[in-house]
Amino acid sequence: MHEAQFYQGRDEEGSVTCALCHHRCRIRPGDRGICGVRENKSGVLVSLVYGRLVAENIDPIEKKPLLHFLPATRAYSISTVGCNFHCRHCQNFEISQAFHHSNGAISGLERLPEQVIVEATRQNCASVCYTYVEPTVFYEFAYDCACLAREQGLKNIFVSNGYMMPEVTRKLAGVLDGINIDIKAFTDEFYKKICKARLQPVLDNVRLFYELGVWVEVTTLLIPDLNDSEAELRQLARYVKSISPTIPWHVTAFYPTYLMQDRSSTSVSSLRRAREIGLEEGLQFVYEGNIPGAGGENTNCPRCGVELISRFGFQVRVNRLRDGCCGSCGERIAGVWC
Repeated sequence: MHEAQFYQGRDEEGSVTCALCHHRCRIRPGDRGICGVRENKSGVLVSLVYGRLVAENIDPIEKKPLLHFLPATRAYSISTVGCNFHCRHCQNFEISQAFHHSNGAISGLERLPEQVIVEATRQNCASVCYTYVEPTVFYEFAYDCACLAREQGLKNIFVSNGYMMPEVTRKLAGVLDGINIDIKAFTDEFYKKICKARLQPVLDNVRLFYELGVWVEVTTLLIPDLNDSEAELRQLARYVKSISPTIPWHVTAFYPTYLMQDRSSTSVSSLRRAREIGLEEGLQFVYEGNIPGAGGENTNCPRCGVELISRFGFQVRVNRLRDGCCGSCGERIAGVWC
């Protein structure tokens, strides 16, 4: 156990209030927050997952997805159990919702931050990625790893639902180089019904991370008839553009999983139309995901239109960027290229 950060001390009943994410759970002695991994131990909030990793993988950076961040490099990707969302379509529900399926048992191999960074370096990874579940729930371990990663010249990235409190966002911005935030839909109804959360904090964090200088990309998983109407997608694209037209937007294909086995998969035509909508609304970079070879994976110059990075799935086939600029017209392409 490791004392948590971002909580307010106990009240007359011994309860504490977690201030890590926007749920702001009031946790009684012996209870846990909605994430299942932060517990009130006699008035002290502790992280039950500090150094308890259930996943350690070497992933292509394109898998996150981050397509404007050190293309064709490898990310040392780690996760604990737990999540502060309860998405009905979670593809990693075995670990994100483990608390609800294991009588509260916390699984995972014990790791020190130093061990994570040594292994990431040994595997020739360019970055450490905190992913698979919402990494905010293992904030203390992620932050300690990120500080060591910076010392060793590695970059840090989050794949996140964007539900952390602003104070947490500001602290993370000091160690993060990039983040992909899911904007799962553009209605509060979807967030409340499907994720047990709210939309506005996510939107606020996309803007705040961008303003704090962290490289931001966003992802929307298109679920047929739930979040894929043209009006909703246009609203979402306009919001992203209001922050910056250079933020890449990934529209990705849904496949039936977890508690949404009854839903059909996303069609290629739906993905293509969503991409067209994003471009029509003024976003410079819109990508189709989860359907390799469909053609929407490539990066084109927003000025001259030449294909700059050709991809198939998570593989980079050709990279024509020159020092972050279009090799044809010289236009600087937004991203983290070195």
